[in-house]
Amino acid sequence: MNRQLHIEKMAPFADVYLITPAKFEDDRGYFSESYKKQTLEEAGLHYNFIQDNHSLSIPKGTLRGLHFQAPPFAQAKLVRVIVGSALDVIVDIRKNSKTYGRSGAIELSGKNRKQVLVPAGFAHGFCTLEENTEVIYKVDAPYSKEHDGGILWNDPDLGIEWPVKSETVTLSEKDKTLPSWEDFKTPFTTPEI
Repeated sequence: MNRQLHIEKMAPFADVYLITPAKFEDDRGYFSESYKKQTLEEAGLHYNFIQDNHSLSIPKGTLRGLHFQAPPFAQAKLVRVIVGSALDVIVDIRKNSKTYGRSGAIELSGKNRKQVLVPAGFAHGFCTLEENTEVIYKVDAPYSKEHDGGILWNDPDLGIEWPVKSETVTLSEKDKTLPSWEDFKTPFTTPEI
């Protein structure tokens, strides 16, 4: 039985990947390997994930983001939705990257089982498209409050087309006060990518 993960690049980014696990169904339901380190490594993706995080967002239109952690606690994430659906969004915040300041989005859902592998150096967020949406994501560095950062979700300079309006979004108090793109100073000074 072939239990591979389908891995493809997420345009226009050179190092963001969409991963879809194979699904094996019968009259009982289905089985799927949602993560296999060996398969990722064979594809040249070497991550040492150390923790799984699980969030439940009860209202439709709950938005979490745009978040990142600065070095030396920068985090790569492997994100998936297990119940419900969400628009998952990333923004390249690596100053020397060819895609600096560009965003990308993909719908993740329990039905499509897609995952997005987000390397360090990206701000990340999602907006739920259904009530009671559950998101699980792996990280490769521990949480550090001192290195926690973010960018305002609806900054017009980023041009992200969110599926919710400012007057109906459900946000944390922290996410309401994140800096604008204009005021943001990136902590990521990677070599040119």
